[in-house]
Amino acid sequence: MDLSKISTKPPKELDKVKIKKETAKLAKRIAEKQQLIYSEGKKAVLIVFQGMDASGKDGATRKVFKYCSPSGIRAHAFKKPTDLEFAHDFLWRVHKLAPAKGQIVIYNRSHYEDILIQRVHKWIDEDRVDARINAINAYEKLLIEDNNTTILKFYMHISPERQLEKLQERIDDPAKNWKHNEGDWEQREHWAEYMKCYEDVIDRCDAAPWIVAPVDSRWYRDYFIATKVMEALDKLEISLPTLPKK
Repeated sequence: MDLSKISTKPPKELDKVKIKKETAKLAKRIAEKQQLIYSEGKKAVLIVFQGMDASGKDGATRKVFKYCSPSGIRAHAFKKPTDLEFAHDFLWRVHKLAPAKGQIVIYNRSHYEDILIQRVHKWIDEDRVDARINAINAYEKLLIEDNNTTILKFYMHISPERQLEKLQERIDDPAKNWKHNEGDWEQREHWAEYMKCYEDVIDRCDAAPWIVAPVDSRWYRDYFIATKVMEALDKLEISLPTLPKK
């Protein structure tokens, strides 16, 4: 995997207005499929959004799943582990939030933080990285095989130039000041190291394949992700429960 060879921008021939209308249609279809998943109660779906700061994880969640019923979908944002979470194995905090049958769950950041930021800053050695990659593959395989879970993992592929614009917006726009975090600027200084780690993660964490989503343009990001989600949901064979015949 060489992320530098994959564009972060939308294809030039696309019409922004048409694509946004198509995204709205896809979001409604996703909501319809989500209701079927919830009603049947036999399948689970896990969506993972992983990427650099300001890559649009929250925005994609809002746009793609905007019409879904709260009863069958939930999102969780993973931040710095608490003392309680640090006292457990690194998968403890994510495993307990995995989707039950009938649910769609979205991870905003995820278990991959523990082989990205910790690896970049050398808080863990490469032997620990290898062990955690094996554990992640086993965890995802368990969800797939033991709990009938469909896993979609999106790497939010943003360019450093676009990230700089979005981070600066958080300073310049009072409505976005609440998003500003000095730590985001510090992590940006390690961009090259992060890209190497992401490339390795995408190559080696293969129990569920990664999807590289171009996110420089928000309208295309939403369309791209909604398309991939809908394609996956369309593959699920769902039978609605019916009353027994008298």
